Amino acid sequence: MTSADVALANLMNRTAAAYVQNAPAFIVYREHTHVSAASLGRTQDIDRTVKVRQADNYAVMQDLPQGAERTGQAFPIIPYFDPFTQFTFSWFANLKRVDITLQRSPPGVFPLPPADATVDVLVPYFSFWAPSYAPDSTPARADILIAPTPMYATGSLYPAQVIEDPRTHLPARIEMRTTGGDDEIITLDYQVLQNHWVITHGTFTSRQHVGPLTFQVVSDTTYDQFEFPATPPDPRLGP
Repeated sequence: MTSADVALANLMNRTAAAYVQNAPAFIVYREHTHVSAASLGRTQDIDRTVKVRQADNYAVMQDLPQGAERTGQAFPIIPYFDPFTQFTFSWFANLKRVDITLQRSPPGVFPLPPADATVDVLVPYFSFWAPSYAPDSTPARADILIAPTPMYATGSLYPAQVIEDPRTHLPARIEMRTTGGDDEIITLDYQVLQNHWVITHGTFTSRQHVGPLTFQVVSDTTYDQFEFPATPPDPRLGP
């Protein structure tokens, strides 16, 4: 079986290629977000239809069933997102609002040398992550656990677990954690729909500190009713 670090690099390269080659111009979807703070005994539901221009993440959104309309970044995050790339991310959630800001960067590719039968010593490929296989990994379906090394910045998000889809050989699940603690955990589930690798479910967990109070907020989002029109689904998404 290929070493976990090389398997992760190959998986990331396949993901980058699919992400660039099959990028949709526009995405239309419905999202249902359930926000809860169990220790406070409170919940809130946010349902919206979203029409987004994928290139710059500019969206027209309407609260369901006949609620307010707003524009801005796709809520809660655009479902076309490769978390292996460089990105900036800020998150705030309570029972009154959920604010998530995401700035994506183009994906890159890790150069890998060709296989060489004469090689008998391998060194780790990543200096900032330490990948290993989970017990349920198979050659057809990698389940890779990742720990940050001391070289990785404290307080930064990193992919803590990546599970491969055995049919598409792209990630089916990516769990992001924060180094130095678990104040933020992001779990993203992916499917390939109409040839596009998109998020279909996401969970955002954040520990909030307000004065002497500390409580955990969980925002759980399901995306469905996807469409990928080639032309703007709303005039405001035109050039």
